[in-house]
Amino acid sequence: MPTACDWPAADGAPLSGFGLRISDFLKPQAFEELVNKYRQPVMNLVYRALGDATEAEDLAQNVFVQVYKSADRYKVSAKFTTWLFTIARNLCLNEIRRRSRHPTDSFEAPHPEHEGQPLRQFEDAKTFSPPDALLHRELEHKIQQALSELPENQRLAVLLCRQDELSYEDIAKVLGCSLSATKSLIHRGRETLKQKLKPYLRSGVWKISGK
Repeated sequence: MPTACDWPAADGAPLSGFGLRISDFLKPQAFEELVNKYRQPVMNLVYRALGDATEAEDLAQNVFVQVYKSADRYKVSAKFTTWLFTIARNLCLNEIRRRSRHPTDSFEAPHPEHEGQPLRQFEDAKTFSPPDALLHRELEHKIQQALSELPENQRLAVLLCRQDELSYEDIAKVLGCSLSATKSLIHRGRETLKQKLKPYLRSGVWKISGK
């Protein structure tokens, strides 16, 4: 597994991968560097969890606002990425549950006016020949529909498993589940997606497996 960027054990210790110190974390340039490193993984997670490009951008931005505001409450014994994705997960769940109370805010594939545009930002961005473009748009719709039908913890478990920085143990901490329960969530979620997306898996546009 790739090594995630860990928070320093004490003030004055370097922040791995950045050459920063915890006392420098709230300086604008240092924080901007942190955002630049993790913005895309957070955007990928939030977009797939919510299925709306505009809301995903807003919520992803809010993730980093919460990171900034909560920096002094960070526990130095935890991985930075685990903490970051826990914040992202909590905000996603808040939005998912808000939508469940307001059914008109349903999960959808990218809106027509956003077609193509979100794909340039998120994890599945590719250049397609014209004959493949229609298939890709259909696949996007099917992926988002299949994800939206998963129970929320299964959905987030599968999406978190696609983050290279997170081990199964990290995902368990983010979800607040035991390791065995986390693996079960991932397995059940993947199996459900495989069945729903079976006709499209051979295209290679979006792979079910993570780790």
